[in-house]
Amino acid sequence: MIIARVVGSAVSTIKTETLIGSKLLIIREADVAGKPTGRPLVAVDSVGAGVGDLVLAASGSSARQTPITENRPVDTVIMAILDSLQVEGTVTYRKEAWR
Repeated sequence: MIIARVVGSAVSTIKTETLIGSKLLIIREADVAGKPTGRPLVAVDSVGAGVGDLVLAASGSSARQTPITENRPVDTVIMAILDSLQVEGTVTYRKEAWR
């Protein structure tokens, strides 16, 4: 799993049948404070995330383990929206503090 920030969305009117109805979001890997650090990736949203949310994402075969992505051609999935992060006893991120 990776910590990532949702930085945008992707719209595709023509796609493989198994992805019809899937919400596609652009994410970037983030540090423990929520600052985007990585390259952009397209992920299928399985939890109702939106732009600005800090999320947990999985890639590879793990991305096909949610009810929404099972047996679909998905390489990255958003599977949780983070409310907070605590590292070595210090809270490094709280959802309401970022917005």
